[in-house]
Amino acid sequence: MRLFRLLSVWSGLLLGLGACSPQLVSFNSKPEPPASQNRLSDTLTTARDTVSAPSLVAKRATLTKEQEKQAKEKEKTAQRKPKKKKSLFLGERIKKGYTKSGPKGKNQVIEIFYYLKTFQQPNAYAPARYYFNPRKKKIFKASTELDPAVDKVLHGPYKKLQGGKVVETGYYALGTRHLRWERYNKDNVLLNKVHYEMGFPRDAVITYYDGEQKLIKEVIPYLNGKLEGDYVRYLENGQRDWEGQFENGKKVGEWTKYWGFRNRRHYVYQYGESGYDPEVTTPELVKEYNRNAVLVFEKDKLDNRDKPDNSRPGARN
Repeated sequence: MRLFRLLSVWSGLLLGLGACSPQLVSFNSKPEPPASQNRLSDTLTTARDTVSAPSLVAKRATLTKEQEKQAKEKEKTAQRKPKKKKSLFLGERIKKGYTKSGPKGKNQVIEIFYYLKTFQQPNAYAPARYYFNPRKKKIFKASTELDPAVDKVLHGPYKKLQGGKVVETGYYALGTRHLRWERYNKDNVLLNKVHYEMGFPRDAVITYYDGEQKLIKEVIPYLNGKLEGDYVRYLENGQRDWEGQFENGKKVGEWTKYWGFRNRRHYVYQYGESGYDPEVTTPELVKEYNRNAVLVFEKDKLDNRDKPDNSRPGARN
């Protein structure tokens, strides 16, 4: 028993000496860093990286006055509405116009139209040429050359309204009727439809003085086998002889006889207002002009036909 106790004490003494013995360290090895340093080295950033890293807060850029001005102009341009395209018809620049006539209400007539911004003289051979006079605020049918300083050559869409209802539509091209023209009554019933090609009715019968078809003699308008539209007859020298209008196969409105030079009017006769009324076979003389384009007679207004012509230079009183 004593022997067992001695052996146990001797074994414990040996174990205590082993635990207190110094640890052998090689001169080529380095001591391990403290645990706290190991934790710092395991992170993805260092103190130096943190100091030099860019700030996540956006900084306001400093602009010069010139740059600020350019930036504002750019912003205004972006917000500005795009410019409208220039009004064009058949390649020509046009401007919109309108006229009003008659009392307000059911009988008031409104015409909406366009005209050339740059003047061009209409074709002298066209049966009818139309222009707008801004001073008189009215559309006229020309019998002579137009005045570039005053007259506006019609060119573009046309619409006529009476009492707010459309009664006529069509197009003008360089002062002449072009494409399809339609007329309606106040109940929106189509009365007639005519196709034009630069003033000439598409179904018109055109005769010439020459074989090369350059000198027009007569333009007779037809529609569905009936006389319909503008009529004109020329002299061989190119001057107008007669002009007027047919409707439903009948002469209507004013018919003009010319002197035969400078396209000056001589007589103006009046037929019925509508081709759907009884035909007027014997027209009434309403105007007469002398050779100097002076009005010498107008129905119910004046009659100077028997008086001497004082309009010529050197004429006797």
